[in-house]
Amino acid sequence: MRRFVPRVLLAFVPVLTSCASLYFPPPPMAPLLTQKGEFSGGLHTNFSSNTALQGAYALGDHIGVLGSASFLQADKKQSFFGSKANREYNEHNFGELGMGYFTRLKDRRVIEFYGGYGLGHTKRTESVEGATTRTLEGNLEKYFLQVNYSKKESKVWHLFDRDFPVSYGAAMRASYVQLQRFTIDGQAQETEDNIFFEPITFTRIQAVGPIQLQLISGSNFGLRHRKFLKASNSVFQLGIVVNLGGQEGRK
Repeated sequence: MRRFVPRVLLAFVPVLTSCASLYFPPPPMAPLLTQKGEFSGGLHTNFSSNTALQGAYALGDHIGVLGSASFLQADKKQSFFGSKANREYNEHNFGELGMGYFTRLKDRRVIEFYGGYGLGHTKRTESVEGATTRTLEGNLEKYFLQVNYSKKESKVWHLFDRDFPVSYGAAMRASYVQLQRFTIDGQAQETEDNIFFEPITFTRIQAVGPIQLQLISGSNFGLRHRKFLKASNSVFQLGIVVNLGGQEGRK
């Protein structure tokens, strides 16, 4: 039994120390539009400093457009059990545009369908005791399909002698991502691609007026085995959402 435990731990070491992904997914946007002229905007971030600025607008009673820009600059250890002297610095800038259909159901739930395109640039610099050991850099191109759904269930939290309406929803996104013009230390490498499935749930708390606090929790699954473009970065965000010009009622 004593010999078995170390072997089990060693089996997980390659997973914990393997090369991290060069793709940091932005949070799927769920504006939950209801009528022409409505605007939805949001600002989200997480513990990895992956920050996203998002906006959506209803061009018609059922046609909406959305866009987002995400930025990340993070300095961390190369591996969970590794030395603090072994660092990696990530720079990740990414933008998305999408267009789709939305409608409100009879019971006031909202369902949306979007398709879109994104592109960006990613760079990782690895170092030991301040000396650069490897630099990975490339461009990212992305196509995505997404479904958003606002659940009927809602609650009211009573805090500080006030009522805070709470609503819930879900989004499912499938993305095809390509890593292009990929280099390691300036030397050209083979391109990579992957298909990601990114299901999320979100909770919104009505704070003041049209301002809502939002928690996004989800996962990221890569359907292909890749070395540098894989699903090792989860979808988790905290943020603020503002909806202006929408129909009355929970959503």
